[in-house]
Amino acid sequence: MSARELDGGCWCGAVRYRVADDFRYASICHCSRCRAATGSAFKPFAGIEREKLRMLSPGDALLVVGDAVLNDTRCATCGSLLFSVVREGEYVHVALGSLVDAPSIRPSEHIFVGSKAPWHRITDDLPQFDQHAA
Repeated sequence: MSARELDGGCWCGAVRYRVADDFRYASICHCSRCRAATGSAFKPFAGIEREKLRMLSPGDALLVVGDAVLNDTRCATCGSLLFSVVREGEYVHVALGSLVDAPSIRPSEHIFVGSKAPWHRITDDLPQFDQHAA
């Protein structure tokens, strides 16, 4: 039985994608790179094999910041962060805020809290790691 598929996309509607609801992990990242990429105190994301994400919009609708194996992929029109290609290009970290449908996974940890925004206070009971879990 194949996994349910989730729809996702950008704020302006120029980019749409579909991803299997078969995420391997989900975290809330507080590293300076994720904070800068989102303009927020953290980035909630879910990780999945790259081939399980399918773009429904043409490639020229995307703005890729980085290279083929490590990048942030955004809408070229509105700039919304959609996902990051990571782990030698094998995985994508889907920005949970870009999903239209609710995934079955929920973040299970906070990572890189050693470099979190000093003005942000974590108020949930999820485990916290100064870097990332092993």
